[in-house]
Amino acid sequence: EVQLVESGGGSVQPGGSLRLSCAASGLFSDDYIIGWFRQVPGKGRDPISCLSLSDDTPYYADSVEGRFTISSDDDKKTIYLQLDKLEPEDAGIYFCAAGEWVLGRLYGRLWGRQSLYSAWGQGTQVTVSS
Repeated sequence: EVQLVESGGGSVQPGGSLRLSCAASGLFSDDYIIGWFRQVPGKGRDPISCLSLSDDTPYYADSVEGRFTISSDDDKKTIYLQLDKLEPEDAGIYFCAAGEWVLGRLYGRLWGRQSLYSAWGQGTQVTVSS
């Protein structure tokens, strides 16, 4: 069973930075994609970024391209999301999710489909305000 635990959330001022971590257990191969999603009260979860563990390809939402960076440690058990130049609109609960994926590149916005992910963490809160 895949289990995910997020950490690293907090409160920062606009322009600040945070690094979120997603500790993954139960991954039996590199044939997984790890996604980060953001949720604000009253709305659904928006896809933010994704990392394909098999080929280390990153994917980003347009709103965070150039400001956020997804990566993993060497054994691919912890996936990071570096959040730089934070804006108030970036605030919310950030969830990481894992899904098995063996079909190579994810074209278009396929990586953002929640149905691809079968395991979810409990979320970590990010607050951006002055």
